[in-house]
Amino acid sequence: MPYFKDEQEVYRYLGALFVDLLADEELAPRFAEANTIVQYQCRKPASQITIKLLPAEPLQVDFAQSELQPEVVMAMDADLAHRFWLGKVNVTFALARGQIKTTGPVAKILKLAPLVKGIIPVSYHTIANPPLPAPVAFQVKSGSSQYWLALIVMNTGNAIASVQVKTAA
Repeated sequence: MPYFKDEQEVYRYLGALFVDLLADEELAPRFAEANTIVQYQCRKPASQITIKLLPAEPLQVDFAQSELQPEVVMAMDADLAHRFWLGKVNVTFALARGQIKTTGPVAKILKLAPLVKGIIPVSYHTIANPPLPAPVAFQVKSGSSQYWLALIVMNTGNAIASVQVKTAA
């Protein structure tokens, strides 16, 4: 399931992240040292965020179309961009695998990657009985027969340990 349902969610979450980073008194100077204009072109959903990271000028974030001329362009799926900013993507591997397509000076592209480390603290915990998006549903997997049954259980919110099927006697 994708992280973002439409481009507005990309701007609401990833875009807000950039706005907050550039407003931070400690982090903004670190990003300005990149000395470039970078554009993130995302797919699934299609969206674009352009960021001016120049030390002698005010930092700027544009959503969708921008008058800024990017020196570095990074194209990737929005879900990969989400994981990238969580520090969960090895940029070198993603570039080698073609998950991230880039244009611009390689040195500046690689200079952007270390800025991500430790920016967003992430912690995970299990939520017991979370609200469900829909009623619990079952799908019979293809290949099932009168002798063998495989089910996909959807919208549970929690891990399913077992399913018991009873038939009328």
